[in-house]
Amino acid sequence: QVQLVGSGGGLVQAGGSLRLSCVASGSIVSINSMGWYRQAPGKQREFVATIASGDITNYADSVKGRFTISRDDAKNTVYLQMNSLKPEDTAVYYCNVDGTRSSGTHIYTFNNWGHGTQVTVSS
Repeated sequence: QVQLVGSGGGLVQAGGSLRLSCVASGSIVSINSMGWYRQAPGKQREFVATIASGDITNYADSVKGRFTISRDDAKNTVYLQMNSLKPEDTAVYYCNVDGTRSSGTHIYTFNNWGHGTQVTVSS
């Protein structure tokens, strides 16, 4: 099994910064894509950013130029550096990891979600 644990959320004033982290652990063989999504109250979960193998990144238009996603493959960790935060960035942020895991002699694909971490930006 694979577990994801996110951290780094909190309360910050508009214009401030936060850094989110998400660590994947378990019987991981390889990780393909790692990403962040968010869900604001009363809204659907939305894409924020992803980083694929080879450090290929993709961002939602709403966060381009303000957020930076990165990964440390040695630590199975994905980060989201959030700068110039706005009140509309307030949401629960979820990490997502896609890869392969082992179980005995078998290899399986997985796509798991973290438990979510709250980010609140005050105006």
